[in-house]
Amino acid sequence: MSDIVSERLDAASAPLQFAYWVPNVSGGLVVSTIEQRTDWSYDYNRKLAVLAENNGFDYALSQVRYIASYGAAYQHESTSFSLALLLATERLKVIAAVHPGLWQPGVLAKFLTTADHLSGGRAAVNVVSGWFKDEFTKLGEPWLEHDERYRRTEEFITYLRRIWTDDHAELKGDFYRLHDFDLKPKPVDLPGRPHPEIFQGGNSTAARALAGRVSDWYFSNGKDFDGLTEQVVDVNTEAALHGRTVKFGLNGFLIGRDTEAEARDVLHEIVDKADRQAVEGFGSAVKQAGNSTADGKGMWQDSEFADLVQYNDGFRTGLVGTPEQIAERIVAYKTRGVNLFLLGFLHYLEDVEYFGTHILPLVRELEADLTSSGRLESELARNGVLTA
Repeated sequence: MSDIVSERLDAASAPLQFAYWVPNVSGGLVVSTIEQRTDWSYDYNRKLAVLAENNGFDYALSQVRYIASYGAAYQHESTSFSLALLLATERLKVIAAVHPGLWQPGVLAKFLTTADHLSGGRAAVNVVSGWFKDEFTKLGEPWLEHDERYRRTEEFITYLRRIWTDDHAELKGDFYRLHDFDLKPKPVDLPGRPHPEIFQGGNSTAARALAGRVSDWYFSNGKDFDGLTEQVVDVNTEAALHGRTVKFGLNGFLIGRDTEAEARDVLHEIVDKADRQAVEGFGSAVKQAGNSTADGKGMWQDSEFADLVQYNDGFRTGLVGTPEQIAERIVAYKTRGVNLFLLGFLHYLEDVEYFGTHILPLVRELEADLTSSGRLESELARNGVLTA
């Protein structure tokens, strides 16, 4: 067995990890007039973060929005909000989403290093190449074409890695430069983690190749089994060319209820009460961004109206039903290469606790059975996850 295949098997054998979308923007996670018991205030989010880490969540992801859009009228800045949540918790890792082009990477590296020390090594970053043109142009920044945005992101991530690990960092790129720079202090030195973890999303061919070359984690929008498998194979193929492995996170909007009918009724109500004008506006914006890719494989390209009501395609992952049904589907995704689920909820406090009490224990039981029976490795191989 090659080193790369062995590393993939080790990652897949570890317990699944779970993250939640931090509601640091107003409007909730569905573009619908249905009641969403959530709040973008810090007091609410501090309570939620503590509840989440006590209900099995490993990570929280602070969203990045700069202007009002598609129901998000108000937004808290992601990095400062993430630091506040780190200081309010003991174990939770918090991922701050950021945009290259709106951050100078050396300044961000310094900020995250400080956050890392203040939190005992729990800071992380999600580098978002950007799909919303107005966020750049209204701030007076240039809007690059799709593949150029990802080329800039690759330099941005390379810069972060070098400044965090090299004593005399050098970089001569088209977008960023480093000249014999020595960042002190370096991030917290933890076993198996040379620097804060770097997450990156995007479904396009450019995004997949980028993840394979430089990212620690690849975030996918919500996908069914086949859609996810395509991305896992593409990212793994690119990563293997560079002697690397990448972990996979999958977005999902979770609706767990005591009966499947109850859960399905909630989903139908969300879509029936969708803010049609806002959803159609969002769909138009994101599909224009995706159409700019050379091969048309950008994010949201095959999303239908109902999918776009949850703006990261979270319904498509299919985490709707009873605790048993959801746990079985979650573990089925594990056999297809998923290492982490990024979850959204309708009623955060209630649904996070429901997940920790009713769903997570079943996931752990199914994982243990999968491993003890020896089925995990064969399932991973059958689904192409272990192919070198």
